[in-house]
Amino acid sequence: MSDTTASLRRKIDTAGDLRSVVRTMKALAASNIGQYEKAVRALADYYRSVELGLSICFNGNAPIAEAAPRQAEVTVNAVVFGSDQGLVGRFNDVLADFAVQALAERPGKAQVWAVGERVHDRLADAGLILAGLLAVPASVQAITPLVGQILVESEASLGGGNELHLFHNRPTSGAIYQSVQQRLLPLDNTWRRELAQRPWPSRNLPEVVAGDATTLRALIREYLFVSLFRACAESLASENASRLAAMQRADKNIDDLLEGLHGTFHRLRQGAIDEELFDVIAGFEAMSKSGRA
Repeated sequence: MSDTTASLRRKIDTAGDLRSVVRTMKALAASNIGQYEKAVRALADYYRSVELGLSICFNGNAPIAEAAPRQAEVTVNAVVFGSDQGLVGRFNDVLADFAVQALAERPGKAQVWAVGERVHDRLADAGLILAGLLAVPASVQAITPLVGQILVESEASLGGGNELHLFHNRPTSGAIYQSVQQRLLPLDNTWRRELAQRPWPSRNLPEVVAGDATTLRALIREYLFVSLFRACAESLASENASRLAAMQRADKNIDDLLEGLHGTFHRLRQGAIDEELFDVIAGFEAMSKSGRA
């Protein structure tokens, strides 16, 4: 009986240690969600400024140039933001299935840069051509170097009508997220015309002083940077929200397990105490009968 209670005590201690780890991960995930959501909100004003600059470049006297002519064999470049770590539910599975289906509908050869080992493995299993594996940034400050690395590695594949797409999970409410796709290049002509027709927010109209082509290229680079940065930040916010939800479920399951273990332990302990009391009573009665005899 003592071995059984000792085994239960070890299980209770192990479950308690695991609960401490889970609650620490919950706190970290909740903290990370805040910083990534704050980064996304901070990008909104800068993205609006980039769009205003592009609207001035597109709103010239000359007509808006159409996209560059497509090559005979177009390469569809894609960046898929996943995760390096687990405990995120079906975060990577849902995103990988979405990206594979979307790329299968695009004409041309697809090559993919995977951000995160988990989503990299799922994309490789699907048979996609993987151009590289990039590490998931661990903080907001680490997103900028990652974006720069993506732009450098994908620059050689862009141009001549080649496409650049982003795939990531975007948080919606609570732990819920949805997989989204965004085509960055070539620039969408409908979007360009909408920007060209956007009114300037003040009476003082700006002027392009460095040349239309030079300014446009600089603004497009900023547009690519902001879009990649926002996609990465949204993906990290979704990842931590999914991990927080998983840890909350794990915490509840551990509490239920501990409740059951404590109940079993107390019943066994009470049973052992009862047996010892019965042995004492039986011994006392036996001694009493022997004394009367």
